[in-house]
Amino acid sequence: MSIEQEALELLEWPRLSSHVASFTSTAAGRRGCVPLPLASCQADSETLQAETGELLALDGLTEGGLSFQGVADIATTVQLCAKGGTAAGEALLELATTLAAARRLRRQIDGPELRPVTTALVAELRTLPELEQRLHFCLEEGGRVADRASPALGGVRRQLAGARAERRERLQELLRRWAPMLQDTVIAERNGRPVLAFKVGAASQVAGLVHDSSASGSTVFLEPQAVIPLGNRIRDLEGQERELERQLLVELSALVGEQAESLQALQAVLLRLDLAIARARYSQWLGAVRPQLSADPLAPLSLVELRHPLLLWQQRHQQGREVVPVTLRVAAELRVVAITGPNTGGKTVTLKSVGLAALMARAGLFLPCQGTPQLPWCSQVLADIGDEQSLQQSLSTFSGHIRRIARILDALAPQKPPGPLVDATSDAHNTDSHNTDSTSGTSTNVTTAAAGTDAIAIALATAATAAGASGAAAPGAAPAAALVLLDEVGAGTDPTEGSALATALLQHLAERARLTIATTHYGELKALKYADPRFENASVAFDEQTLSPTYRLQWGIPGRSNALAIARRLGLAETVLRQAETQLEPLGEGDVNQVIAGLEQQRQRQQEAAEDAAALLARTELLHEELLLRWQQQKEQSAELQEQRRQQLELSIRSGQQEVRRIIRRLRQGEKAGEASNALGETARQAGQRLKTLQQQHRPASERREHRGWRPAVGERVRLLALGKAAEVLAISSDGSELTVRCGVMRSTVELAAIEGLAGEKPAPPPEPQVVVKGQRGLAARGAEVRTERNTVDVRGLRVHEAEAAVEEQLRAANGPLWVIHGIGTGKLKRGLRAWLETVPYVERVSDAERGDGGAGCSVVYLK
Repeated sequence: MSIEQEALELLEWPRLSSHVASFTSTAAGRRGCVPLPLASCQADSETLQAETGELLALDGLTEGGLSFQGVADIATTVQLCAKGGTAAGEALLELATTLAAARRLRRQIDGPELRPVTTALVAELRTLPELEQRLHFCLEEGGRVADRASPALGGVRRQLAGARAERRERLQELLRRWAPMLQDTVIAERNGRPVLAFKVGAASQVAGLVHDSSASGSTVFLEPQAVIPLGNRIRDLEGQERELERQLLVELSALVGEQAESLQALQAVLLRLDLAIARARYSQWLGAVRPQLSADPLAPLSLVELRHPLLLWQQRHQQGREVVPVTLRVAAELRVVAITGPNTGGKTVTLKSVGLAALMARAGLFLPCQGTPQLPWCSQVLADIGDEQSLQQSLSTFSGHIRRIARILDALAPQKPPGPLVDATSDAHNTDSHNTDSTSGTSTNVTTAAAGTDAIAIALATAATAAGASGAAAPGAAPAAALVLLDEVGAGTDPTEGSALATALLQHLAERARLTIATTHYGELKALKYADPRFENASVAFDEQTLSPTYRLQWGIPGRSNALAIARRLGLAETVLRQAETQLEPLGEGDVNQVIAGLEQQRQRQQEAAEDAAALLARTELLHEELLLRWQQQKEQSAELQEQRRQQLELSIRSGQQEVRRIIRRLRQGEKAGEASNALGETARQAGQRLKTLQQQHRPASERREHRGWRPAVGERVRLLALGKAAEVLAISSDGSELTVRCGVMRSTVELAAIEGLAGEKPAPPPEPQVVVKGQRGLAARGAEVRTERNTVDVRGLRVHEAEAAVEEQLRAANGPLWVIHGIGTGKLKRGLRAWLETVPYVERVSDAERGDGGAGCSVVYLK
């Protein structure tokens, strides 16, 4: 097993792949997911990510999700037919249903604007409708060859059915005739032939062929001579039927073999689609988001609230504990992160979470994070996690770690051939492993300690040789796009030499790998950050009050192992613990732990202050919203009072206008002409004008709001409020009030107010059309704009040319608007007059009269 494959096993990638496989729809998809394939380059990973995202969106829009019903694994059938073999009818029928399902999927996926990657994937897909129709025509349900497939086959089957019916009738007749001699009145079958159950003494009285007898010997199963010729004929017809069916299956298999290349390509596309939809549904189940991959190996890494996907599965399917997320933000200049803290605090889970995140992004899966995850594309994910102690291979814990780390260094420099010192390492550690307890790994005698010291020297030489043989990295050279995960680096040996080896190893990996994350308990590794800017510290938090880890990752400060606190929680004798605490002071560990404890307390105080500030900010925002609400209520109350006063004034004005109209109507009904009547009408008109002016002055000004909202564009995705689903904007009307959208396979036209953005933004209304109003000159010289008998001409019943003459005569004498009554009727008279008036040079415009003056049956002609 290569070191890359071993890393996949350590990170439990096959287990995650089995989880993804549970979301597949076909047997071929389940096989293709175990293990889930990894892309060989970043471009392939980006393509897989795009496929996942596109099918995730389409699966949510499709009622019931994308269905792979009817898709079967046709690889074996196609391969058999391509080699000239004959496939069974059921296999050929599955191939036909697969072609139909592929055509349906292609139709659902097709959408170059919304799904360019998957549309390109299915664009060249050949679904072979002629072959599908031929197979469906020749095969019935269950794979049986249909009678219609061949006239000869249909004829043979009809003969066969007739012969069987005739034999059945003869047997029924014989049953009635020989009833006294029969042991049973049921037609049985032996060796594929119909037989009657005769009593043993009566069997000699009937001509026929004995096929069997009962176990007691009292019953003989005999085929009567009267039906033997029919049975022979049926056997012959059945042979002909089988031969004709075989010929048809050979013919159909040949047709499939001719299209073997297209069918194999179709099977590959369907498998890829099944894997993509499985990735999409698994990502949706995780609540994951699409990561942003960078081709630059020096790009920063940002994983906010990352949750371990296998622990999420355990939590939801096995009622496990709630998963605590971790956040990692690695700047571009960082190369090594040393994670410290107590045992069972979550250090190893953090390692596995980051490793799985890199593998998931490479395989086209989304990551269970918050925000947008950012990470460089990693061509290698190498890991040394767990205990490599092996009695079969004579390896101690330390020896197993060293051998695996040596293989990691070789993988980072693959041109270096394996060195002989690796074997020497294992040989030298045989003594150590035989003298080490297999459970605890602690030394049992002085000889073991000496052997362990020799082994450390050889291990140091091994690591140095592996590093030196591959060549030292050039200053400023970009590291490989590799992620290295080391658990308890340098553990299992003397602490002094183990920490020295771990320091040298991490400094070497800082030159070779993009990022190395190592867990450790060595205090010397915590100080590397202050000597090398490429190093950073992190720790898992520990609650000293409950004496239990919180599984939260703290960035920037080292952690304490808290071994004594954990031992006290587990019930170790207090006298032993006090003695251990006194032993820490000569070693200087107490001062270091006090510094770390001070940093943790300072960080805790800062976090509490930040939480208090956030709470204060929240209360301030609530108070601000309450003040705004009260101000708005007061504003609305003031506006309501003003509205009531305005409505009262409008009622008074409206009553005055009605009174003026009544006066004008009485004047029209009174004297036909006269200066007094004209003067009184002019007075009434002026009063009406003053009332209109008063109404305009007290009318509330239209509220003009400056809409700075969002406006949809062609190609953008919006949400239909009526359906609650996303749709694509295909076209927008000229005035912007209506949109043509496509939701799935449905196209429709909706109003602008019936949609919103995917983020909930409301559309701004379209701009109002600008209306240019020309001022009327010479208003004082014109007559009253009130219809009277003088400025009204009735042309109903006249022809168009007659009406033109009458209107023109009135226009020459008019000094204001002229009302032309033409009626509605067929509209011919109105259209003719309107067309003529447009050509009259001194006519400004023509419009329909008000409803009280005739509406559409009367036109008002305004002069220039």
